[in-house]
Amino acid sequence: MAARILVIEDEEKFARFIEMELTHEGYEVAKAFDGRSGLELAELGQFDLILLDIMLPGLNGMEVLRRLRRSSSVPVIMLTARDSVIDKVSGLDSGADDYITKPFAIEELLARIRTALRKSNAAVEAKILTAGKLRLDVGRRQVAYEDTPVELTKREFDLLQYLMENKGLVMSREMLLEQVWGYDYAGETNVVDVYVRFLRIKIDERFGVRLIATVRGVGYVIRDE
Repeated sequence: MAARILVIEDEEKFARFIEMELTHEGYEVAKAFDGRSGLELAELGQFDLILLDIMLPGLNGMEVLRRLRRSSSVPVIMLTARDSVIDKVSGLDSGADDYITKPFAIEELLARIRTALRKSNAAVEAKILTAGKLRLDVGRRQVAYEDTPVELTKREFDLLQYLMENKGLVMSREMLLEQVWGYDYAGETNVVDVYVRFLRIKIDERFGVRLIATVRGVGYVIRDE
């Protein structure tokens, strides 16, 4: 499956040039030409890597990165005409994975993209989430309670993963709907409650535990037993 890359760049001709080169290399590409629309796209969580310009209208690239890092670890390569050490350090300290200064050779950008994707894929494959005796293997998409496998649908797995990534934090129904189903979801809003019930049947009730708790009037939280 082709990696999906989001290009957030206000110079439209330059963004289209990058899109053409990346598409030629087999990547799927989406574009945004300002900080706010770029952040909205990025927060959908459907991209494998983001190319982010610093000098953007609306929200600048540094602010987009800071806000994105509150909820996402997607690899980000900063694109900028600036070449000062302070700007590079600021970008990296804000959560960027790499930094490339314009003008650059497209071959260098492609090499940096391949490196960032390899590191990201290795991290995902090795990522294990736990809640009590429940273990979720992100890379293999497997769940087990102690040594007993738990069979989940794709949506159940995605919901459980998001809850476990935010273990101990109360997630509102709206947040879960946006992060797991997507901003463009147009179905019933009680779908979150339905799928939480499915998870409770397959985990809490099956193993006699209480991992997934309801916070009345707010949403759900998963905790260690």
